[in-house]
Amino acid sequence: MNTKAIASRPAKVICLGEILFDCLANELGKSVSEVTSWTSYPGGAPANVACALAKLGTPSAFIGCVGKDKQGRELVQLLKTIGVDLSGVQYSEKFPTREVYVTRTTSGDRIFAGFGDRQPGQFADAYLQAARLPTKLFLDAEYLVLGTLELAYPQAKAAVFRALELAVEYHLKIVLDVNWRPMFWLDENEALPLINQLWQYVDFLKLAQEEAQWLFDTADAGAISHLLGSVEGVLVSNGDAQVSYCLSDSEGKVNPLKVSVQDTTGAGDAFMAGFIHQLTQHGIKKLSDPQIAQEIVRYACAVGGLTTTKSGAIAAQPTPAEVEALLKTAA
Repeated sequence: MNTKAIASRPAKVICLGEILFDCLANELGKSVSEVTSWTSYPGGAPANVACALAKLGTPSAFIGCVGKDKQGRELVQLLKTIGVDLSGVQYSEKFPTREVYVTRTTSGDRIFAGFGDRQPGQFADAYLQAARLPTKLFLDAEYLVLGTLELAYPQAKAAVFRALELAVEYHLKIVLDVNWRPMFWLDENEALPLINQLWQYVDFLKLAQEEAQWLFDTADAGAISHLLGSVEGVLVSNGDAQVSYCLSDSEGKVNPLKVSVQDTTGAGDAFMAGFIHQLTQHGIKKLSDPQIAQEIVRYACAVGGLTTTKSGAIAAQPTPAEVEALLKTAA
């Protein structure tokens, strides 16, 4: 992949939100106080999506805030190496780059173990400044990708709503991956009213099954699309189980391709990137063709699936050739 060629083209997709390190316990079945060894993996859903898009060949930009520290420099350098546009990255003098600690059960399941000795709002990404969003990025872009975590913090929340205003002004399609993580919120009760404010902006919505049930009392993409009324597409994923989709007038379910799973971190973000990459390739009008709509979702499933076959959300993301190879073997 020619990252210089990708980076030199205007970003088609802007990904806004958190970038961080996932600190994963190396010992299984131990509490956070018992773990003696951790491995740090670059992450944060919007950053993951930006990287996966660049690897697939769709020029992307990342907007977020990191600390002026070693971790922040490492994350920015990684995105630069991959070819992501970094003109929207801000730096905090006061707060560090976020680290999330994750323990694992004996069977490998992940358990959130906190933010070390800091409160959720004491990290750089919570202080993204609305006034410093680069308007130029929105001139050329086609899509804005968001999650909901940054709504938890007043300053970052203002930046989110400013980005939505810019997206509307410059006619970008808005893609929301709910990515519900209650531990990021200082007050969980604030979450639902804020998330409900986003529906008026959203063109494409991705939900995990439990998020769909929580927000809409159904995991059926068609039913959710009908409830919202104004969206162009809804995707409901459920790990390695069926994906329910409603894209334009095309509705159905897709079974993810079988792969040998090693690490599920970032699989949903890679799925999101695969979907958006295909949208930029085919164009939204093609979603009314049921066969193309299904192929787009199958492609997204392949990107997500391949990301689970290696460790690390970003390191594991596939190349276009790897995605095509998996799709051919499953044909």
